[in-house]
Amino acid sequence: MPGSVRTRMTPVAEDASVTQLELFFDLVIVFAFTMVTDFAAHDATGVNLLRALLILAMLWWAWIGYSWLGNVIKADEGIARVAMFAAMGAVFIIALTIPEAFRDLPGGWYGPLVFVIAYLIVRLTHLAVFWMASAHDAQLRRQVIRWAAGSLSVASVLLVAGATTTGAAQLGLWLAALVWDMGWTFFAGNEWRLYSPSHFAERYGLIVIIALGESIVSIGVGVAGLPISWSITVGSMLGLGVAGLLWWAYFDVAALVVERAMHHAGGERRIQIARNCYTFWHFPMIAGIVSMALGLKKVLNYVGGAQGHSLSDQLHGIPLFALYGGVVAYLVALVGFRHYATGKVLVPRLVTAVVLLALIPLASALPALAALGILCAVLLALIVFEVVRYAQPRDLIRHGLN
Repeated sequence: MPGSVRTRMTPVAEDASVTQLELFFDLVIVFAFTMVTDFAAHDATGVNLLRALLILAMLWWAWIGYSWLGNVIKADEGIARVAMFAAMGAVFIIALTIPEAFRDLPGGWYGPLVFVIAYLIVRLTHLAVFWMASAHDAQLRRQVIRWAAGSLSVASVLLVAGATTTGAAQLGLWLAALVWDMGWTFFAGNEWRLYSPSHFAERYGLIVIIALGESIVSIGVGVAGLPISWSITVGSMLGLGVAGLLWWAYFDVAALVVERAMHHAGGERRIQIARNCYTFWHFPMIAGIVSMALGLKKVLNYVGGAQGHSLSDQLHGIPLFALYGGVVAYLVALVGFRHYATGKVLVPRLVTAVVLLALIPLASALPALAALGILCAVLLALIVFEVVRYAQPRDLIRHGLN
């Protein structure tokens, strides 16, 4: 039928915006992020935190593929729409299987294998649609073949092998699959297509917002069913303040600067900025937010008096490291994000990251609410300093010419 290929595959325009279907897809992904937070909170040990971060990285790596695909063809048209819904279903199964990813529960299907099969369905669906989208673009087709030949082929074997084992062997095989997948993607070439820098930047900005929203949900979950009190009110406002300050650190200037740098770049440089600044540097941001959400959930749990805790209890161990370390990872990732695109190093943010690491011993000796208060105060000091110190360039970036 004439025109059927165009009907199935609609190219993305340069001025495109994120579609409603992409937002829908992202909400399912963030539900999976929430399940990762719950998984880590259920057993707050170093090994389990590593498992949680590994699952998060796998989810991220599945999501980024669709962020690139949605910048080549419209996600809500033709076969792409069907693929998005199929991927959403698989992601939902992944989320439901997260509690069993490393330890199968009695009854039902074998959890780790179901997790891997659902993950591979997400990845293979993405590959199939990208293959069809590159039918009339020889350069893109070469890139897809090169990437898939080295990435999915090896990673799939390692993931399935890991699902059939347990303990350290499973963790090691899955970690090797992820490292191989990320490494191969980095070295597999720069012949991808990026038709709309604004769409691409918007997509990543929205996932940051949604992840920050998930951290706010964690505040509510931490005090769900508890009677309102001054400590819950103060703790909730401090947690909301931390999330808001992290939003400011990303969207006030950094997101604008990097988006413009990507827009003005051409050829391989644009692809490199998209890959390194967004695909890679955004992962520690998301991991930092999810880790922080774990810490916030524990703090509110403490200040609310749940599970026998009292207002004087200290936050220590993995929850404290997740709270402070998550913010540190976020700040460092923001520095790398902007540096790769512009060459500028945000020294105040690196200093703040070092200060927060140095404050962890002090925070562990104070009540959990005080530890959260210190974190909020340090972030507030950073934002106020940047607004005052860089007032003129900030104004030019936000309100001047592009």
